[in-house]
Amino acid sequence: MARVFDFYFLMLKAVIALLLAGMVVLVFGNVVLRYALNTGITYSEELSRIFFVWLTFLGAVVAMREHAHLGVDSLLRRLPPRCAQAAVLAGHALMLWATWLMISGSWAQAAINLHVAAPATGISMAVFYGAGLAFGIPAFLIILWDAFAVATGRIDVATAEFVRDSEDQIALDDHAAPALAQPIVKS
Repeated sequence: MARVFDFYFLMLKAVIALLLAGMVVLVFGNVVLRYALNTGITYSEELSRIFFVWLTFLGAVVAMREHAHLGVDSLLRRLPPRCAQAAVLAGHALMLWATWLMISGSWAQAAINLHVAAPATGISMAVFYGAGLAFGIPAFLIILWDAFAVATGRIDVATAEFVRDSEDQIALDDHAAPALAQPIVKS
């Protein structure tokens, strides 16, 4: 099952890269056409906006899996283990509620705008609002799994990394860099 999830997130990263490449081509191509030929791609801005929204929401799913979103864990580190576990579970309950609101709101907006066409491309606006569903459903499942793992003790709150600070990552990289920079000496 882990392979399936790894493959899913690998495909998400590939889709994100394709969306980013599509945005670059559309925007850069439109700029060049406007300045060089005094013309442009009529649907470039609208399609780039849709790509950007999808890229953002899919990137948020990947960040959710990697626990790369912003957070503060200084209080958790000072609490006794049982209180820390209760605080983490309360936080997960709030995140599940907020994600459910996102899912239900995105579903309602997609349903309302199903037959509304975007002005330049003619694409259904449900595609635009569907990005919220593409984020909400996997995020809900990730949060639910993490909450289950915390509640059953599979994740130890005292040692788990719910937040990965950029400073911590830099410190880890600095400690690993000297070892990599050392020449290999054969004797």
